Amino acid sequence: MAAPVDPSFAPLLLALPSFTPSLALEVLPAGLTIHRLFVQADAKVRPSPPHPFPMLTPQTHDILIGPEDPAGHLTQRYTNTIIGRYANRLPVGSFPISRNGLSATVTPLSNESDTVSLHGGRRGFDDYTWEPLADPSAAELFTKAEADTIQARVPSSAVFTRVSEDGEEGFPGRLRVEVLVGLLQPEGAPTLTQKEWNLGSVLLVYRAKLLDPGKVTPINLTQHWGFNLDASLQESLSVQDHKISIAADNTIALTPEKLSAGSLAPVTSTAHAHAKKPDGRIGAHAYDEFYLFSAARREHAFADARTRVRVHTHAGPRAGCARGAEEVVRLEGARSGLRVGFTTNRAYHFPSSPSYPRSPACISAGVRRIGRTVLH
Repeated sequence: MAAPVDPSFAPLLLALPSFTPSLALEVLPAGLTIHRLFVQADAKVRPSPPHPFPMLTPQTHDILIGPEDPAGHLTQRYTNTIIGRYANRLPVGSFPISRNGLSATVTPLSNESDTVSLHGGRRGFDDYTWEPLADPSAAELFTKAEADTIQARVPSSAVFTRVSEDGEEGFPGRLRVEVLVGLLQPEGAPTLTQKEWNLGSVLLVYRAKLLDPGKVTPINLTQHWGFNLDASLQESLSVQDHKISIAADNTIALTPEKLSAGSLAPVTSTAHAHAKKPDGRIGAHAYDEFYLFSAARREHAFADARTRVRVHTHAGPRAGCARGAEEVVRLEGARSGLRVGFTTNRAYHFPSSPSYPRSPACISAGVRRIGRTVLH
């Protein structure tokens, strides 16, 4: 008899409604982990004798790295999981914070080394099971108007929540966090002459609220994505031949422990000056930096955080994937033709929400679009 499956590692499948879903993802309640992201793209061209014309074979790609067995995330941490209460590195010790007349003391706990606290400490948000709400309208941090818009525009979605207790990993204040994970249908029908087809979008919205009055706490939420756009071809597991472009003018200068040194470091004449690279290859260089994106590509907002994944496919000869004004990072596979674009600090708001009229309502960070080129 098979052992019972731990519910926290049972994938919740979200898919766009169609005969063959162009976009689907699996979410694990454990660590709010995006376990798989499937893209049903156009096909490789494959000759099929004795027919005189080549045939197109559909190709499904899982573009995320990580263990095949959901339980593998127990030992392979920070792989497509949520990160919090504070993403990246903080110095171990105690330091004061204040905002709007409120003050508190933060005491990050060591885990990466004796002097560095990484990704929320010894038990960050990735180490907890998140509760999927059976009824999304039961969410407390989304207004009724927003819930109605979600139901109408993002029907394939789920809201996950957890409460981080006061003092957890040295962070003050009892904090409720809610995360919307959903799929959006593309707008408009594709035409036969299009070089790029929009297959849909993945949307993540992060919300947080302190439940204790008179408290203040630092918070920095993100999804710790990991991509290999060629892995489904089973030809290579390396990403060194992927092309990457990062629209950053500066990185933050780091100490030997990769903590902030308190100053900016221009990317000029460094491996991060991607506009000057002749081929854009990742190569053997490691990218583990704090990037300050160009001012024209970011907006500031403080109400919540959102990630939007917009998926496109190319139908025809290799074509450029136009970079929108909001795109700050672009990643392209070497063999699959898949391409991923990222945005950060771009404001989105639900148009029917009276809580956020016109003003920026969020900070976005993550994948923007995925392109696919037919290989001849």
